[in-house]
Amino acid sequence: MTESVEHREGQGRGIARAALIVSLGNIASRLFGLLRDNRNAYYFGATGAMSAFEAASLVPKNIYELLVGGMVSAALVPVFSEYAAREQQDELWHLASTLLSLVTVVMGGFLILVEAAAPLMTGALVSGFAADLRALTTLLIRVISPAIVFFGISGVLTAILYAQQVFTFPAIGAAVFNLGGILGVQFLAGRFGVTSLTVGIVLGSLLQMVVQLPGLRGARLRFTLDLAHPALRRIAILYAPVVLSLVVSQVGIVVDRNLASRVGEQAIAWMAAATRLREFPLGLVSTAVSMAILPALSRLNLSTGREQFKQTLALGVRLVLFLIIPAAVGLIVLGSPVISLLYQHGEFTAADTAQTARALLFYLLGTPFAAVDLLLIIAFYSQKDTVTPVVVGIVCVGIYLLAAPVLAFVLGWGMLGLVAANSLQLTAHALITLWLIRRRVGQWERMGLLAALGKVLAASLTMGAATFGVYRLLDLALPGLGIVRQALRLGAAGGVGLAVYALTAFWLRVDEARLVLNLVRKKTGH
Repeated sequence: MTESVEHREGQGRGIARAALIVSLGNIASRLFGLLRDNRNAYYFGATGAMSAFEAASLVPKNIYELLVGGMVSAALVPVFSEYAAREQQDELWHLASTLLSLVTVVMGGFLILVEAAAPLMTGALVSGFAADLRALTTLLIRVISPAIVFFGISGVLTAILYAQQVFTFPAIGAAVFNLGGILGVQFLAGRFGVTSLTVGIVLGSLLQMVVQLPGLRGARLRFTLDLAHPALRRIAILYAPVVLSLVVSQVGIVVDRNLASRVGEQAIAWMAAATRLREFPLGLVSTAVSMAILPALSRLNLSTGREQFKQTLALGVRLVLFLIIPAAVGLIVLGSPVISLLYQHGEFTAADTAQTARALLFYLLGTPFAAVDLLLIIAFYSQKDTVTPVVVGIVCVGIYLLAAPVLAFVLGWGMLGLVAANSLQLTAHALITLWLIRRRVGQWERMGLLAALGKVLAASLTMGAATFGVYRLLDLALPGLGIVRQALRLGAAGGVGLAVYALTAFWLRVDEARLVLNLVRKKTGH
């Protein structure tokens, strides 16, 4: 029994340590991203040109997600993990060489295709725009398309490093990607206008790829296309169902942007700004925990290690709940002043802040569900089951496609109808996936999930009330829109809220609070 407890504690520390590394990289990435967004908003606000850029930037991202990004966690990390043992290093590098070569060739072909088909893509994405904005979108798609190749290579490098449980270099890569965007807008905006943003994306994708290369020191990579390698067939089998899901998902994204282009030329810019704020905690929490836990789950088999699998997954879910719920509550309470501080400068107006805050509120309703959902999907992937998440994804995209037009146009909610439909989609996906994983692994009553959820909700609501009260008092004592005063109000209110949450969590004996604290103490030497 003692050995089992020590094993679980050691495993928990290992997962939390890996999640911390990914989170630190994500923190740097998100901070750079916020600075980039701040500069973008200063120069271009929430104008139609900014909406054109947001639409164009979807093209390389969606192609990457379809061809490589969705493969990383669903197929590449689980299969690479099989070759990660020291005695199989030669085979690992041969497989890595084949995949890197194949991805380079395929993504290069898509680069040529996008350059030729840019006008058609513009029509699919933003047919509701005026002619001048459609022409601008086409230009931006053509300028940004080289990022497709760099994204693809970078994704494979990330999978190789994750499979070897090397998390630092991919974490740094995520940060330098946004650094490229900052450099692009800061130094080129005056000369090239909104086109500078697409140049920044291309530069950032190149930097993200290059910065991961030192993590492969000692790797024996070469250009080769060994299409008969048996691992390619396993990857294809695992990924084939995911492709279908991603195609349906990408259709949903295209429809979402097309509908948004019909409710006003600024809607896409408002929704994009709100989405990035919502994704800030998701990247720090859900993505970090999920990628940290994937190698551990991939080494477990439900037939022989069901209890250990449940314990590992439950630990991940509890960590996600402990971190994501207070983050969502904090953004609900402080969303509008945060948006004002980050974006309301230059061309970004108070009216833009109000619209972005409304969109953020509706997005946050689905954020905790989205956070847990990603971890549950990872659990299916770890057991080489990519079909179940695909079926759920298709069903939930159907829910969005039914709900969005009704809420946006029939009920007249406009942009908020599209955002509400997105939150409904995420919530439905999480609940269905949770029900399915519970059927797969068995009862979770002894895993402490409901007790942890109740304690986290109580601590988060207490934190939210304290944060709101402190901010309102400081707003009366330090009124005004000056950056320093805004930062002081937010910093003090957020600091008090964090302290209240930590104290309440310890008072309620939330185990994850002690796990995180012990890890931080170990990393800081205190």
